[in-house]
Amino acid sequence: MGRHVVAPLADFPPGTRKLIDINGRKIVVFNIKGEFFALFNRCPHEGGPLVSGKLTGLVVSSEPGQYEYSREGEILRCPWHSWEFDIRTGKSWCDPSRVKIRSYNVSVEPGAKLVEGPYVAETFPVKVEDDYVIVEA
Repeated sequence: MGRHVVAPLADFPPGTRKLIDINGRKIVVFNIKGEFFALFNRCPHEGGPLVSGKLTGLVVSSEPGQYEYSREGEILRCPWHSWEFDIRTGKSWCDPSRVKIRSYNVSVEPGAKLVEGPYVAETFPVKVEDDYVIVEA
């Protein structure tokens, strides 16, 4: 698989998601509190568009009447039939060993590292002495 530039980081604040197309594959990229996750945009159940899914958390209970809400924003619920998936792994919450959404690695890198242009500018050393700018040519 190749690497694909999605968007400038400034266009992707925490809490947003973007649907992208890479060679005909629809992939949804999420920024959750500064962490990025990418999943195939099709629910394995009946093909629901996961870009429209709700991000929720996990409710666990150790005994009746006691519950704890955790992993806020890390469980993705399909908008069609409410199947739930772990956004970190793509695994189904109800049957993680068999049902899964394809997940993709996401990284943030400086633009200068991604593109090195063919042009080279001529540069000159510059010094500041007191209040004067001096160019050595």
